[in-house]
Amino acid sequence: MPVELTYVQAVILGIVEGVTEFLPISSTGHLTITEHLLGLPVDAPAVTAYTAIIQIGAIVATFIYFARKISNLFLAWLAGLRNPDARGNRDYRLAWAVIIGSIPVGIVGLLAKDVISGPLRSLWVVAIALVLWSGVIWWAEHRHDVLDARGEQRGEEGVTLRDGLVIGLVQCFSLIPGVSRSGATISAGLVRGINRVTATELSFFMAIPALTAAGLFELVDAWPDLRTLGFGQMAVGIVFAFGTAYASIAWLLRFVATNSLRPFVWYRVGLGLLLAGALATGLISAT
Repeated sequence: MPVELTYVQAVILGIVEGVTEFLPISSTGHLTITEHLLGLPVDAPAVTAYTAIIQIGAIVATFIYFARKISNLFLAWLAGLRNPDARGNRDYRLAWAVIIGSIPVGIVGLLAKDVISGPLRSLWVVAIALVLWSGVIWWAEHRHDVLDARGEQRGEEGVTLRDGLVIGLVQCFSLIPGVSRSGATISAGLVRGINRVTATELSFFMAIPALTAAGLFELVDAWPDLRTLGFGQMAVGIVFAFGTAYASIAWLLRFVATNSLRPFVWYRVGLGLLLAGALATGLISAT
């Protein structure tokens, strides 16, 4: 049965995507909850694909916000490929860390696509993941505090290829709705001894290949289903996701400069428990 999407629903989903994509609270989890509240079938191929495609707005926001930095990373990477003497450049190493860190989630996402778009699209999964991964974020912040007290925090100049690989492997957990891609990558960075601002920026950079690949793959794979949603609605969702994502990036970078991620932990746990209670009492259904 074709899924119909109104412009109001498109606006709401675009805003939710943009606001939550880069915050450690799980955009997929929030979109799944929102889609359910809007009366949309969360496990329908068209709805699953739409969730991935409106991420294009968030990707564009990242490109624009970090345009100069992304350009520097790309140029340093090209220079290092051509000239061995240029491989000592900090941006060359950082670019390779982002590239290597982006590979695992692509492989796992492709191999587990049917599980991700099927059984995992359950609000029970979202509720459990919101609560359980909050413990990981809390532990990562504790680890950050310990390393900071020892003076063992590292910035961009200290990021290694191993950091990129570890962060990339942990990013695979974000394929579970409710975990949060940024929550996974920032936490991994903190545990590795990377300071909070650098870990957050790395999370943004790793989002570009991950979200781009997911959006393009879903666009091709679910094209027949997507046509029923309406191209205008898709465009509206992308535009609103872009605007709110840009604001979210700017706000989060200012926030992590002087604050920990612990406030997000309380929010995640509260939302997860509230959602679990609503599911357990039959107030809402899991799919």
